Amino acid sequence: MSDNELGAFLRARREALTPADAGLPAGPRRRTPGLRRTELAMLAGISVEYLARLEQGRDRNPSSQVLGALSDALQLPLDARVHLRRLLKSQDHQHMCAAAPAPARTVRPTVRALLDRLGPTPAVVTNAVGEVAGYSEGYALLAGPLGMLDGDPPSLLRYVFTDPRARTAYPDWDRIADQQVAALYLPVTRSDPYVAELARELTVIAGAVFSERFAATGLMRARSGRERLVHPEVGELRLSYEVLDLPEADGQSMTVQLPADEATSAALDRLVGRRPGTLRAVGG
Repeated sequence: MSDNELGAFLRARREALTPADAGLPAGPRRRTPGLRRTELAMLAGISVEYLARLEQGRDRNPSSQVLGALSDALQLPLDARVHLRRLLKSQDHQHMCAAAPAPARTVRPTVRALLDRLGPTPAVVTNAVGEVAGYSEGYALLAGPLGMLDGDPPSLLRYVFTDPRARTAYPDWDRIADQQVAALYLPVTRSDPYVAELARELTVIAGAVFSERFAATGLMRARSGRERLVHPEVGELRLSYEVLDLPEADGQSMTVQLPADEATSAALDRLVGRRPGTLRAVGG
């Protein structure tokens, strides 16, 4: 097996992408159907010399930003981006700060009891990096068929940026994506090692749609509002939501969703199998 898997992978994908697929002219005297190094370097915004070092194995520690740019330029599908992420041999993500506690992936018994009592009302508890720590029966019926609870652990941030179903589920995907990234800024800082590791992962797997948002300043998380969600069983829903912070030591927040109009109220009642009027419409 080659000891330069990262370089071999990048070269193979470069040679498999035609200029036409990349929106470039073929040009004269082309020996292979794939992209030249100069072309890929231009598309990714890096130097030809640096790309050559990566492909030849003379540099094996590119930043996540570079790999994200190369993934975008090479038009890599999700599975190839995940594989590229696994090939990344970076020392800076192997040493988590011992002083930083890992994000809690379970909820306290009292919070679990509260979710149980909410019953048909969709409610979800997420931790500091967007992972799902707990949810109500109503949320399982709402989010489960959309794939939001897939994964171990489920992650709303990863769902929005890496699962193609998210684009269908959220008609206003760009706004939802902004909110998911903005949520990272509230309970923790960018220097938190778990946030940093997640950002490296999504920079490679999701590319610019994540990295540009993460690098932006001024993103603010809405603590309440409305959002649209398209459910495969009951169609489009208009939901009002409230974000409630749990005690600071938990590093978690609870989002509760309620129908924003009568049509959504009726649709949610059908979805959760309750009598009409169980989930009444509220303003948002």
